[in-house]
Amino acid sequence: MVNVVDSGSKHAPQEMEQFLPGEGKVMYKIQPRKSDTEQALAGNDFDPFALRDNPHPTTDSETLTHLLKASLGTGILGMPFAFMCSGLVMGIFATILTAFICTHCSYVLVKCGHKLYYRTRRTKMTFAEIAESAFQKGPKWCRGFAPVAKFSILFGLFLTYFGTCSVYTVIVASNFEQLISHWTGSPVSLRMLICIMLVPLILIAWVPNLKYLAPVSMVANVFMGLGLGITFYYLVQDLPSVEERDSVVWSTLPQFFSITIFAMEAIGVVMPLENNMKTPRSFLGICGVLSQGMSGVTLIYMLLGFLGYLRYGSKTGESITLNLPIEEWPAQTVKVLISLAVYCTFGLQFFVCLEILWDGIKEKCKKRPTLVNYVLRTVLVTAAVVLAVAVPTIGPFMGLIGAFCFSILGLIFPVVIELIVHWESGFGKYNWILWKNAVITLCGIGALVFGTQAAIKDIVKAYSSNENVGE
Repeated sequence: MVNVVDSGSKHAPQEMEQFLPGEGKVMYKIQPRKSDTEQALAGNDFDPFALRDNPHPTTDSETLTHLLKASLGTGILGMPFAFMCSGLVMGIFATILTAFICTHCSYVLVKCGHKLYYRTRRTKMTFAEIAESAFQKGPKWCRGFAPVAKFSILFGLFLTYFGTCSVYTVIVASNFEQLISHWTGSPVSLRMLICIMLVPLILIAWVPNLKYLAPVSMVANVFMGLGLGITFYYLVQDLPSVEERDSVVWSTLPQFFSITIFAMEAIGVVMPLENNMKTPRSFLGICGVLSQGMSGVTLIYMLLGFLGYLRYGSKTGESITLNLPIEEWPAQTVKVLISLAVYCTFGLQFFVCLEILWDGIKEKCKKRPTLVNYVLRTVLVTAAVVLAVAVPTIGPFMGLIGAFCFSILGLIFPVVIELIVHWESGFGKYNWILWKNAVITLCGIGALVFGTQAAIKDIVKAYSSNENVGE
């Protein structure tokens, strides 16, 4: 890009200036191309972060709390089983690699969003809006795909997170069903417990925004931390030698990546968190909120996976809580704490669904927006509970949807957006962005294939066991 600079003083002509027209009064010189941010600020001082209007912005610590809760879901309980599929040594390096890829894709999405803020003169965007704007501002051949990209992301996010809300309902009810049956000695209806949870879930869904939801996420982190702490207590008892466990397992390594990616992935909450921040620039960077949160999550995942597989070996359950002795009260406490943590997390997962639907109808509800918003919240929660009551075995099906959606939304879409955003400015030295994104796309395709395969096996296993019980 050539920038014209008016030089007030005379000086000896430089090599490039000798070949440019001029009469001595106006001098021209070649300057490096400025970034989108620098150009926007130089032109009209447009700063999307200063102009962002958030009635209830979240601080960095509150955003970090939400991020930790979004990433430390029930998937962490499957990490010991994942390590059994990879081996102790391979599990450590594979967990770091998976965390790096997932974090990088989230970083890429937010970074592209910041670039597009200046290009579109907007102060905030959702995941779908970033994709739409990237395609609209990209090369001519991709502009017609902008509506398709937006709809695909909205549909995928809503399907995944609405299903997750239903699964969370089943998880909480199932844990309490086991405990109540153990305490009373008589069976309890799972569907009845799910129905009882309707009112508590509506109450947590009525929390108006992420600012007020931060204390709930903090409580959820405390519950999850206590539950994991007691779990670690069981894991460090009578640990065998490391030599008794496999160090590297190649045959089931794809299953490891399938479990770990879908346990760590939180692409749906990244932009809602960034959009509600008081200081959005703090989300990125080496010591930013995203890096801090994912670094802590990765360490916890590795530690639980390593100790869990080391402790139980080939007997490691698909959820580490299955290995805990249900007759002992500390193990029962773990189930209660994790159930409460999942309940508190429901509000954060629900916020993604709410934001998608509310953005689509809020322009038509200007007369009584608050009333309509809370009616929408109530209807959504009721629908999630009805789905859980109708299909209590929804978990394996959501594994299939998650394998399809998270691999595409969490890994493939962010790098496609980055390629389009950098289409005109270039892909860096030796086209390193292009090659890097090609590798990530292959990882996404692998996660899609192996994740889908594992989910289908879970569906077959679930319904086979149900048929055997019926017989």
